[in-house]
Amino acid sequence: MDDVVAGVPVRTYAAAVPAGDGPEEARSAPVLVWAHGGGFFRGGLDQPEAHEVASALARRGVGVVTVDYRLTPWPLVGRVGRGRSRFPGPVDDVSAVWRSVAEATPGGALIGGASAGACLVAAATLRAIDEGAAPRGVVLGYGFFHPVLPVDRALQRSVRGHRRLSHSRRGLDLTNRNYAGTAAALAERHAFAGGQDLAGFPRTLMVDAEADSMRASGDAFARELTASGADLERHVLPGTRHAFLDRPRLAEFGAAVELVAGWCLRG
Repeated sequence: MDDVVAGVPVRTYAAAVPAGDGPEEARSAPVLVWAHGGGFFRGGLDQPEAHEVASALARRGVGVVTVDYRLTPWPLVGRVGRGRSRFPGPVDDVSAVWRSVAEATPGGALIGGASAGACLVAAATLRAIDEGAAPRGVVLGYGFFHPVLPVDRALQRSVRGHRRLSHSRRGLDLTNRNYAGTAAALAERHAFAGGQDLAGFPRTLMVDAEADSMRASGDAFARELTASGADLERHVLPGTRHAFLDRPRLAEFGAAVELVAGWCLRG
């Protein structure tokens, strides 16, 4: 069901209720606020990384609210077009939807996202921590979390040729600068969670692709979460490449959805 929450377009997917259960079980199902990827500048509620992921999770008993956050301008274009926004616009939208859904959900809500959506979700989580009301849990799918991609030469060699330009260190750093808008914003605590104080970060599930240059940021962020004392569960799916949640016919899509659903239902 399409709706508007806190001024942001969303789509809600009710959790399926097992046969024999009643409305009370539906009300008590976990709810995950989910942000799609797309380099901050593309994507929406209809892309598989939003719609197919949410539908699959709902069938497994997890309610989902997908967020149609404001996108940034296309890289190299420069001009901010109508309906588009650089930082803090996208993370403002994700934060506002999560806050509204959490307030309406008994026990609070989970928050998650993939790729650029994972970056926004991690930043929104830090904002929620600073406001004194952290999410019940966080799901991060093959995200990047640092304003500059950490150096991992062995990983870069292993993925050479895959998304050669867009996922190069230079390409990713350009995407981040386009999202942030200014050099000062790149260092903002609520722009990129990587390298920040992560004290109080809630229980977290990370599901990453093995052959993905962005995993250099995921690896570093996982170390930072562990050092902060966060309850972290992480899976690097063998043989996978970036954005497998945008390809529902892949076996890895199903495997990742099962991991996410199981983790949400245990929380």
